[in-house]
Amino acid sequence: MVRRGIHPAHAALIGGALGVAVLSGCTPSPPAPPPPGAVFDYQLGAPYEPDVSVDVVVRDRTASPGEDMYSICYVNAFQTQPGELGDWPDELLLRDAARDVVFDPDWPDEAFVDTSDAEAVVAVVGPWIRGCAEDGFDAVEFDNLDTYSRARGLLERADAVVLARRLVDVAHAAGLAAAQKNAAEDTAVLHASAHFDFAIAEECGAYRECDAYTDVYGDDVLAIEYTDNLTGVSFDEVCADPEHPRSIILRDRALGAPDDEGYTFRRCS
Repeated sequence: MVRRGIHPAHAALIGGALGVAVLSGCTPSPPAPPPPGAVFDYQLGAPYEPDVSVDVVVRDRTASPGEDMYSICYVNAFQTQPGELGDWPDELLLRDAARDVVFDPDWPDEAFVDTSDAEAVVAVVGPWIRGCAEDGFDAVEFDNLDTYSRARGLLERADAVVLARRLVDVAHAAGLAAAQKNAAEDTAVLHASAHFDFAIAEECGAYRECDAYTDVYGDDVLAIEYTDNLTGVSFDEVCADPEHPRSIILRDRALGAPDDEGYTFRRCS
């Protein structure tokens, strides 16, 4: 499969081509999303050699892209990654009335980022996005778009949408496609206002919300279900659901490697 990302060796040529396009009044083509119906693997834990059937891989921004396949770079843009609290300026950490840093109740080792100042957040995240492009990734996903829904009224949905648009702008300028991550209830506004190119949805089958993504993005949706949250429905039943995205996999919650206990990777037949 031909890589569609920007390789560092080609950066100067691409930059020159973009300059010519601007001077000639032409608009560069938008970055391409993953191929519809592609088999993908979600490797946010330790990266490993994907199954031979895999066409697309998602890895953390600190990892290398997959070799000879479409690669998506994971960036936690709306809250801090575990162990990376110090990577953020103190003034961008959300604080409550007592001036204590507010942590995600679902992920207590991740602090919320104050999304009210989009440009300040972009100043931190922008270099990570450009680093994904320089490393050879084809696209980027921005996690925790919906932190406002868990922040006890301290964050605003409108600010999240504005920040999302700015992050997508940076990704597109770097030659990367951009994925909406989760936030099913905001799909229509995020697609229309932030101009995401495709979506990555966790557990949309378990929560019966896959159509929120497919109604907007069509086949440009990658879906992950987890082994510990298919209550009352089997993975085969999820695969058979006509409302479910074409690209769907089953993974273990820890997103472990093949040698790890509990490792699971299945795709619909």
